Amino acid sequence: MKDVIRLDNITIAVIRKGVKHVHLTVHPPDGRVTLVAPENTRLDVARAYAISKLRWIRDQQAMLARQERETDRQFVERESHFVWGRRHLLSVVEEDVKPSVRRSHRDIILSVRPGSSLQKRAEIMHEWHKQLLHDEVPRMIASWEAKLDVKVSGYYLQRMKTKWGSCNHAMGRIRINTELVKKPKDLLEYVVVHEMLHLLEPTHNRRFVALLDTFYPSWRHARAELNALPLSAELW
Repeated sequence: MKDVIRLDNITIAVIRKGVKHVHLTVHPPDGRVTLVAPENTRLDVARAYAISKLRWIRDQQAMLARQERETDRQFVERESHFVWGRRHLLSVVEEDVKPSVRRSHRDIILSVRPGSSLQKRAEIMHEWHKQLLHDEVPRMIASWEAKLDVKVSGYYLQRMKTKWGSCNHAMGRIRINTELVKKPKDLLEYVVVHEMLHLLEPTHNRRFVALLDTFYPSWRHARAELNALPLSAELW
C-alpha cells in the first residue's frame, strides 16, 4: 500500500511493508524521499514521524544539491578519468586491431578502431572497469567471508542508478555498482562488507548498525567520503 505525504515543497512516498521499524531515505540525485513503514502504520503517524525528521530531510537534500557532478565523458584525447580514486588522462589510439584499454601511472590508453562511436568507446571502457573490479571483489569477499562467517553464493557487477550495492539475502548474492571502480579501493571494500553483512541482517535496523560498528568501525567515515565524492553524470 502506498500513500503520499506533502510537507511544504517536499513530497514523501509512504510504502508499507513487512518491516518492524520506519526507514526514511533521501535518494540521489534529486533528493526524492521515501518512508518505509510497517504495514499497519496509520498515515497520520507516518506524517508525524516525517515532520520530526523534516530538518534532516532538508539537510540531506541540500547536501545532494551541493554535490559535485562529473560532466558527460566523451572519451577523447586528454580527458580526465578516475580509477581507484586517482585522476588519469585519456590517450586515444585509433588502430585496426582488437579494442583494448591499459593504464600507466598517469594515463589510460584506449585503443579503438578508426571511426569508433562514443557508445562503443564507452562500452569498451565499461568492460575494462568490470575487469578491474573482478580482479578485486573476489579477494575481498573471501577475506570477509572468514571474518563474518558467511558464504556469498555469487556476486554481480552492474551500473546502478541509486545504489552502490545490493544484497539478495535469500539467494546469498551481492551486487556491486561498477561506478565504484572510480573510487578509492577502501570504499569498494566498505560497500562489499556492507552488502555481506546483509546476509546476517537483511534490514538497516539497529542490529545491522551494531554489526557495522563491530566489523567495520570506520564505516561512517567511509560512507561520508563515498557520498562526498563526485557523482557520475552517466550514473545519475
